[in-house]
Amino acid sequence: MPEFTSRRGLLFGSAAVGAGVLLAGCTSNESDDEPAANDQPAADDKPGKAVTIGFAGPQADHGWLNAINDNAKNRAKKYSDVTLEITEGSNDTAAQIGQIETLINKKVDVLVVLPADGKALTQVGLKAMRAGIPVINLDRIFNSPQAYRCWIGGDNYGMGLNAGHYIGEKLKDKSGAKVIELAGLDNLELTQQRTQGFDDALKNYPNIEKVARQAAEFTVESGQAKMAQLLQAQSDFDALWNHDDDQGVGALRAIEQAGRDDFLMVGGAGALSAFEAIKQDSGVLKATVLYPPTMAASAIDLARALGQAKGVGGLAEFEIPASLTLYSAVVDKENVDQYMPTGFK
Repeated sequence: MPEFTSRRGLLFGSAAVGAGVLLAGCTSNESDDEPAANDQPAADDKPGKAVTIGFAGPQADHGWLNAINDNAKNRAKKYSDVTLEITEGSNDTAAQIGQIETLINKKVDVLVVLPADGKALTQVGLKAMRAGIPVINLDRIFNSPQAYRCWIGGDNYGMGLNAGHYIGEKLKDKSGAKVIELAGLDNLELTQQRTQGFDDALKNYPNIEKVARQAAEFTVESGQAKMAQLLQAQSDFDALWNHDDDQGVGALRAIEQAGRDDFLMVGGAGALSAFEAIKQDSGVLKATVLYPPTMAASAIDLARALGQAKGVGGLAEFEIPASLTLYSAVVDKENVDQYMPTGFK
């Protein structure tokens, strides 16, 4: 999952809201049969000034990152006045800088950048801003606020907090309840933030103890291997929080192979496979907390607003905000149908 190094920002609602529902005053929509990635309608003001948006992200080597690209592409197709220049994407810092510099040289009107490494790409963000090209910094934040006009991203601390409260409410009447945690890469700040949020939530439930934590690598293979280790070490627990639905596919395999069904599981991010399992309600996975890739669709809306010098519908300000933090909604069987169209593969 993507790295996030700041919680600065405005809480901006659920994934559906993040897709642009509140951006009615700054985006347009001509009739188009092809839906956005989350099937939410584009905002409905009239087409305006033509805007060329450059989009640069890392290599789509993870389901969430692929969904980021899909959301950006499909959102741009909604607008007759938007041209999207999208790069191939790379996890190599030098290569991504080169791709962004190419977009700067093409003199795009606005840049949307999800950096492979926010710190390492700060200088190219500054270069774009100094060239008069406003930058929407997506998710992994640059080191300097001078390197972007607006930041939009997810809430890693909020993911842990909401996962912890969901589990806490389910177990609040059970004496001596035990939970375990399958985290992501421990060298990423986002993983530490998710764990901190989870631990802070559990402080509200003195009857619950976290008895084990294992770090995986956001992959199916690592999820299966690390979950197998947890299951072997912990013969009795009541709930599991898994940071990432991609590695959760592997975790569920390990759980099935072990024949375990004596606990509830909460996932993270919002993969389609997780939504389908939650809807089926025949296994341990009962909920997932969102890290919505629809933020890329909203980034296109905001970039278009910047290019047309508009604000955000529903807000009094003439300009778009400096930052937007998406809300990590909990999806369970009660609301999964609402979020199903946003699920990524």
